[in-house]
Amino acid sequence: MSFVEIKNVKKSYGEGEARQTVLDGVELSVEKGEFCVLLGPSGSGKSTLLNIIGGIDEADDGYVMINGEKTADMNEKRLTQYRRDHLGYVFQLYNLIPNLTVRENIEVGAYLSKKPLNVDELLKTLGLYEHRHKLPTQLSGGQQQRTAIGRAVIKNPDILLCDEPTGALDYNTSKEILALLERINKEYGNTIIMVTHNDALKNMADRVVKLRDGKVSRNYLNETKLPVSEIEW
Repeated sequence: MSFVEIKNVKKSYGEGEARQTVLDGVELSVEKGEFCVLLGPSGSGKSTLLNIIGGIDEADDGYVMINGEKTADMNEKRLTQYRRDHLGYVFQLYNLIPNLTVRENIEVGAYLSKKPLNVDELLKTLGLYEHRHKLPTQLSGGQQQRTAIGRAVIKNPDILLCDEPTGALDYNTSKEILALLERINKEYGNTIIMVTHNDALKNMADRVVKLRDGKVSRNYLNETKLPVSEIEW
């Protein structure tokens, strides 16, 4: 059994003639420690799928099973506990707490974990140690996203879910953030599932899942994985 199993997941929004199918029988699996890229154009259903994997949204049909446990079988209390203990989220928008420092924003994530990483070590990995006492308004966009990644990673989650994590960043900063995610995957062994519309980023993944019109159009293991430093777009 794979670490993450997704079986026949369907999701629609709206009623009657306005009803729109966003996911139409999606099936895929991800192994523990894999870096998986969900690739597709806008409207292909990739962010909806990520939200269902993370228990933020519910599937209309089918199921998501993580480490042998179906998220649909969990009651609200168990699902909240599961998200807190096992999942980390990185979004395009940083969602930092404005009156807390970099260190304090990251520590918010540590409080949610039974097995948090060492804050100082993580700050050094993130390249934020010398900025640890600054507020979000004193940071660049890249530094804010590093802080948001730190808040998610400090929990030492089994799965890190990243929704267009470089969408608001320039090219060079995007490469720095992607290299950081690559390093986190190697050093801490977190399973990473990242949504992107940037086709070039498939080259950094262990597994590539292409979505089109709510269906999986391709799902393959990447035999020619490249470090982010060698990827151009």
